Order: sequence, then C-alpha cells, then structure tokens
Amino acid sequence: MPGGGVIDLLVVGGGPAGLATAVHAALAGLETVVLEQRPAPVDKACGEGLMPSAVRPLRELGVELRGRPFHGIRYVEADGARCAEARFTAGPGLGVRRTELQAALAARAAELGVRTVRGRAVAEVEQDAAGVRLGGLSARHAVAADGLHSPLRRALGLHRPQRGGPAARYGLRRHYAVPPWSDLVEVHWARHAEAYVTPVADGVVGVAVLSGERAPFDRQLARFPRLAERLPEAAAVSAVRGAGPLRQRAAARVAGRVLLVGDAAGYVDALTGEGVAMAVASAEALVRCVVAGRPEAYEQAWRRVSRDYRLLTESLLWARRRPLLADRIVPAAAALPALFRAGVNLLA
Repeated sequence: MPGGGVIDLLVVGGGPAGLATAVHAALAGLETVVLEQRPAPVDKACGEGLMPSAVRPLRELGVELRGRPFHGIRYVEADGARCAEARFTAGPGLGVRRTELQAALAARAAELGVRTVRGRAVAEVEQDAAGVRLGGLSARHAVAADGLHSPLRRALGLHRPQRGGPAARYGLRRHYAVPPWSDLVEVHWARHAEAYVTPVADGVVGVAVLSGERAPFDRQLARFPRLAERLPEAAAVSAVRGAGPLRQRAAARVAGRVLLVGDAAGYVDALTGEGVAMAVASAEALVRCVVAGRPEAYEQAWRRVSRDYRLLTESLLWARRRPLLADRIVPAAAALPALFRAGVNLLA
C-alpha cells in the first residue's frame, strides 16, 4: 500500500470515471487503490470530444490534457443541405484520443500516490458494517467504475434490464488520417443514425456513429454520403470499436459501502457528448460524500449533478425516435439559432 495505510477507497475500473474518482480521493487525503482488469492504455468506443464542462475540471485536477481544441457544435443534415452551429461561450472543448485521456488521468493518479493493480477481474463483493472486500483486497469503501455493463452493478442487485420502451442504440468508432476541416464537432443526422466527427489531432479525425440498427461501420457511414466522401477507406488508421446497448439502468447509486460512478451508475445515451463531464462531476460528488462520512447522500448528489444531462438527453432522444420530428431536428436548430446556442452552452 502507498504509505502502508489501510485502503480508504478501492476503485474498480481504470477508465476516466474510476481514475477521476481516484484523483479526487487522493487530493482529499484518502488512501486509494484502483483495480483494472485490462492492460494500459484502456480504450473504448466513444466520440472523444471533451466538452468545456469536462476540460475545466480535469485541468483543475492537475490532469495534463493534450489534444485538438474545438469551439462549438455543428448539426448537419446527411445530404449536407442544411446545417446549424453554436459556438461555446465558456471556452473551447478538446478532442482527445481515449487512450491519451486515460493515460493522462493515470499519470496524475500515480503522481498523487494512487496504486493501480492490473489483471484482476472483480465480479463479487462482500461487505459489512466495517468495510468491503473485493478482488482480494479490503477497504473502508469501494467504487464500481467498471463500465457500461458493470459486473459489480449486477452483483449488487442494482442492474435494471430494459424491458420494452425505446429500442437499444449502439455506437461504432473509427479514426481517419485526414486534416480536420472544421474547428467544431460536427453531428451529421440521418433518419436512423448520427455521425459525430471530432478533430483529435492536426491530421486525424475520429468518427463515431450512433444508431438503433446494428450494421457494420461502412454500411452505417454510407447513410451520410457527403461525410463519406471526405473519409476514404485508405485513410482509416484504426480498427472499428463498438459499444452498446448504450442505455443502462441502475436501481440506485449506493449499496451499503459500494458506490457507483460513470457508466456503471446508469447511462442514457452518448447523443449529447457529456459522458466524461458527467463522470468527473459525479466523481467529485462521490468523494465529497465519502469524506463527510455520508456515502448514502451520494444518491441525491448524483441525481442533482446529472439532472440537466438526463433531461436534455432524454428530450433529444424522444424526438430522435419519432421519424417526423427526427427529420426536423437540424431545420429546427437552424431556424431557432438562439435556442440551439442556449442548449449547447447549457451542456458546455
């Protein structure tokens, strides 16, 4: 153990949510250990665009971020006929490869004395009034930051399967060695899918496609003919990564001495690009509750922190699922630029 002390917080999951929690905990003086089954660097299919609401708190934590700045969001119809854009008023966002974000967070955690134990799968938990035991280690409290399909969420009986309701959505991501053509993140809208184009380096863009229809990346990209023209197959520089179903429900964020953060705590959709910002904000709230000796207060804190994200994402998804409304999302954003700017900057 760092310093030889008792573990105060045992974090299961070494992605952005888990590492942000570990950094907050270390800064608060908690003895913290991270368990991560996968080798570094940890990658994941995501849009890789950090909104200003994620960039600011990460830098305040001392995380050294390197990437390509972007200055707003542009909605584009699949055929390129109409578009709408909103620029940030609170500073730029940052396009950052997921592996680089994870590495930067891991470096900051290590700098603060957080130890990471790799190659240890955790799917069971034991706890009593004195502490919690998992992965062969004991701690005063534990955090489940083990992702969208969190085994710990299931082990704790907190997973709530989706029955009926909206169709499942899935994400695919690939990188292309083409110069970014905009200083904005572009969201291209087709009838049944969106494509998110994020500048992540001077000569690289990341393209993430979200859809309710499971199909190979090339077939999904073909839904966006104007975008596909810019992305020749020969320019692809990464393999396709996938994730889903995206919507995940949790009955609660607290089970005794175990608290859930990030995607493990429940997830609506990637449509608004707020996953990392939400993870960092909820990590701060979680650590504050643990330090105060009131872990049970985290449930209400999580609901408060995530309220705007859940409301806006659910509202946009509601419109997205209705073909007549979905076809009018970009025209409406173009016709109501002040409202579009307000929505984008509320998230930013």
